[in-house]
Amino acid sequence: MFRSLILFFVLIISAQIVFAQPAPINRQQFFLGDSIVNVQLTTDIRGLRTGKSKPMWQSAHIEMNFADTLVINENIKIEPRGSYRKENCDLASLMLNFNTSTSPLLSNLKKLKLVGGCHDNFQSEDLLLREYLIYKIYNMLSPMSFRVRLLHITYNDSRQKMKPYSQYAFLIEDIKDIAGRNNCKEVKNKVFNGEGTNRQSITFVSIFEFMIGNTDWSIPNYHNIKLMVPRNDTLARPYLVPYDFDYCGLVNAPYATPREDLDIKTVRDRYYLGYERTIEELQQIVSVFKDKQSEIMQYINSFTLLRLSSKKDILNYLDQFYNAIKNDSGIKYTFISNAIH
Repeated sequence: MFRSLILFFVLIISAQIVFAQPAPINRQQFFLGDSIVNVQLTTDIRGLRTGKSKPMWQSAHIEMNFADTLVINENIKIEPRGSYRKENCDLASLMLNFNTSTSPLLSNLKKLKLVGGCHDNFQSEDLLLREYLIYKIYNMLSPMSFRVRLLHITYNDSRQKMKPYSQYAFLIEDIKDIAGRNNCKEVKNKVFNGEGTNRQSITFVSIFEFMIGNTDWSIPNYHNIKLMVPRNDTLARPYLVPYDFDYCGLVNAPYATPREDLDIKTVRDRYYLGYERTIEELQQIVSVFKDKQSEIMQYINSFTLLRLSSKKDILNYLDQFYNAIKNDSGIKYTFISNAIH
């Protein structure tokens, strides 16, 4: 009897230990969260800065502290991406590979792009937060948009040759997740011109890119654009999903320059890259932007991580867009008279 009681209590304690183990992170739920994840990332920083010309995966330890007090410590793989940032920034943009045998709780996140500031200073962080806001704004406007999750990350050098530094950064979800929740699949390695894509989608994206003052995108070479088609109709004209907005006027990065083939002097000058449409088509799409104006402005106003001067600048820049579309004459001038014919 005594042995049976001991065995019973051992089984109870073992069950409690098992059930106390945190569950693996759900990727979809991760990107629906709005709380900031505090992260410690430890790796060979010099290896990211001065490694071989061809990016290579290297080991890293990550500690992720969630708002619900969950803390995860695991080993992952990371690699630098983007030749410009590797040559000109304190730290290149990174690809994080959570899908390893040493990261069972984070493995569902698979491979994700990490967007961080170019330099360890306030200005770079301001630019980073502006770009993060653009992703959140587009989430309000379209379900065919990349979700992002904001981090406050401390970079630690495993060789202890460099001092740790901290800044905000954000992770971008994979295109497969966007395609999945829109019942689509990604399109690759097929050449499309603008009018070869879904008519409503190219118009919507063109107006959004005009809204944020972005001309740094192109469909034929998939530059800062992902394409996807319905799973049940893979021959349909593809939908567009824009990303990578650091060259836009709303961010206004000091390194951003306008396209040389366009008659604009700075990235703050808007230039419409959309095709000619009827006023009825434009009214239907513009109404989405108008309906979301209050929500967008309120979200920016409530975003406490930006200085008041930065928020005012963003709001003023967006006000210029909304003034341009407040009536039919403005819509015609902006999106018909200045469209690609």
